[in-house]
Amino acid sequence: MSAAAALPRRAAAPSSAGTLAGFGPSVRFILRRNWLRLLVWAVVLALMIPIVYTSQQAAFPTQADRNAYANVANTPAIAAMTGLPYAAGSLGGILVIKIWMTLAVALGLASIFLVARNGRADEEAGRTELLRGTALGRHAFSLANYAVAGGLCVVTGLLISLLALQDGLPAAGSWVLGGSVAGVGLAFVGIAAPCGQLSSTGRGANSLGVAVLAVTYLVRAVGDVNAGGTQVTALSWFSPIGWGQNMRPFAQDTWWPFLALLALAAAGCLLALGIESRRDVGLGLVAAGRGPARATAFLASPLGLSLRLQRATLISWLCGAVVAGLFFGGVAKAMTTVLDPSNAYAQAFLGGSRTLLDGVLGTFVLFIGLLAGAFAVQSLSGARAEESGGRLEPQLAGSLARSRWLGAHVAVAAGGSAAMLVLGGWLAGVSSDGAATAPALAGAALAYWPAVLVMMGVLLFLHGFAPRLGTGLGWAVYGISVVVAMFGPLLSLSDSAIKATPFGAVPRMPADGFALPPLLLLASIALVLGILGMRRFSTRDIMPE
Repeated sequence: MSAAAALPRRAAAPSSAGTLAGFGPSVRFILRRNWLRLLVWAVVLALMIPIVYTSQQAAFPTQADRNAYANVANTPAIAAMTGLPYAAGSLGGILVIKIWMTLAVALGLASIFLVARNGRADEEAGRTELLRGTALGRHAFSLANYAVAGGLCVVTGLLISLLALQDGLPAAGSWVLGGSVAGVGLAFVGIAAPCGQLSSTGRGANSLGVAVLAVTYLVRAVGDVNAGGTQVTALSWFSPIGWGQNMRPFAQDTWWPFLALLALAAAGCLLALGIESRRDVGLGLVAAGRGPARATAFLASPLGLSLRLQRATLISWLCGAVVAGLFFGGVAKAMTTVLDPSNAYAQAFLGGSRTLLDGVLGTFVLFIGLLAGAFAVQSLSGARAEESGGRLEPQLAGSLARSRWLGAHVAVAAGGSAAMLVLGGWLAGVSSDGAATAPALAGAALAYWPAVLVMMGVLLFLHGFAPRLGTGLGWAVYGISVVVAMFGPLLSLSDSAIKATPFGAVPRMPADGFALPPLLLLASIALVLGILGMRRFSTRDIMPE
């Protein structure tokens, strides 16, 4: 009843009030439900600008260093991952190469998840029908949902531009940088909106939106790999990510692709509203397919069901680990020709190793560990989603114990992250052209598993003691750990402060060599937090959102 209470309690609005009656209260209601998510997304993405810019100033202090990086960046591997290196000889261009694709894809994912959470997921849970029992127009809540998601994109873009300006980057390029990232996010609001109308479930809407994003990323990557130098190919224009990339901040500073991104966003939202006016509440344009008449014994178990629900997510993250491993191994030797061992950035790579190559490999293995940590947090957050969506109580109505149900989610997150670490590390060794052996890098990557388990322990603890805030706080803890582990030396943090974080405490092999005590300590912390969280979950009330 809290959802309906957030909107005015009065008689149903007459038809003359239009289909947008209650738009303002709907916006406030969505903001109140999602303010922490919105804040974390905007702040974390924007803060990557000064962090990465500071690191590259230390890494490439002279124009000769930047020109050397430009030669390395002009390779198919870099083009596929981060786009065409059209201004790699400048600090602004290097910033774009290092962080633009990450920001654009992350904001696109945020748009997809936010639109699905407040659209199709609410409709699936029955909240939309409840809200429409008040004085609320047919399209008011959907339009409010699109407005809030679009607002996140605009605010994030503005923060990116302002922080770039504060770092002394050219004004024109700074505004185009923020505008291009915001434009991609807005485009995926327009893509996510009809996805929520097509699918009949929130999980399906998310999966469809992410699939579209993956296809557009792949189309852009194929186009950039086949480009001649920095001349864009026609294939890149079939991807909204390519449109944003071709605004080219700190180079041509072109604004007209932003208008195309806005047009895509508006067209997608209008299409979704048109579909919404012609379908029944609770139904998708594409009916959910019926499953087999009988389930296997494994699927009927908590672990089998958890694996089935997270199958697409697990496969996607494993593919990401494959791509990351092949990419990092392929560019490891090239990076050693760019970095000057005497500057601060190179020293951060070196750690305790004797060679720069070992330091570079150690940092790349850390990246794989961070990917596995992100998967574990997302996967384990699914337990809270099942509870908040009201799907947990029917499962517990039988003989299923809470600990067994939650343990299945823990097993999927732990097993999936371990597989990512081994697979990513092994492929990095295979593709390293003799820089390291596959077993050595697989072992170095697996050493980050205790750190991943700590992140899971934190999330379990929060799930037990603060379930409504657990997912947001869990991601915040993960984000802080990532920043400290990656950029701690460049932020002048002490070695003890860096090692106080989960990922910073793990020795960077092969640079630092193997050390068992910190891994045992991390595993012990994870075990204690996990036990406390699971015991509290077993005794507290079920808390649907």
